[in-house]
Amino acid sequence: MVPLMVAAGQIASSSLTGASVVSACALVFTVASFWWLNARQGRLKAWEPHSFAAIVRCSTARLRLPLVLHNTGPKPIVVQDLILTFPHEPASHLPLLWVSSPSRLQPGPDGEAKLPAGFVVAGREARQLFIEFEAPFSGFLPEARDYKAQIQVRVGHRKGWRPLLMFTLRAANILDPDRYTVYNNTPLELTKEDQKRADAALLELLDGEGDASDPGERKRRDPPGDDGNTGTGR
Repeated sequence: MVPLMVAAGQIASSSLTGASVVSACALVFTVASFWWLNARQGRLKAWEPHSFAAIVRCSTARLRLPLVLHNTGPKPIVVQDLILTFPHEPASHLPLLWVSSPSRLQPGPDGEAKLPAGFVVAGREARQLFIEFEAPFSGFLPEARDYKAQIQVRVGHRKGWRPLLMFTLRAANILDPDRYTVYNNTPLELTKEDQKRADAALLELLDGEGDASDPGERKRRDPPGDDGNTGTGR
């Protein structure tokens, strides 16, 4: 009789242990699922623009880019600032600062000027924006070739600048650098006449740089080389 009672007790204890393990696993799964669906901090994603607007003069360089920002997580991400750099170019190519958020890509006299302002990318949503970068006296006088450009970002939940997007800026498509207009940023085969036109326009611009007057001082923001992270999880 005693052995039967001992065996029954062992079976009951084993069943209780198994039930506890199942309950604990269910609790962990529930908490993890809630965190993943509702509390996880995602990252910002962006894609290479297919077009851009540009004007390049001795005194200033300005680029307008159509950007799509996607928040991969459920929590909103506050974008505080953006900056455009050329990491593979000489130090004379100073960063282009975010100067406005126009309502369209094509520049025009009737375009509404909007000063830079922080914005929110809601959880698991995407936003399309037109971001205009400018660098007075930047030294950025592009040749008719491809450039590696990088957009860096500051976000509200992290400190410092972090890379957002590395893309190819096809400056060879800038056929009239003195006129603020839209160009294609896809890899196109230019005709010889277009190539000569672009080279001649940029050469004229470079020649004029030597005759430019004292550029003065340029207002700077914090350099993008400090440490910190965005919501990119990088």
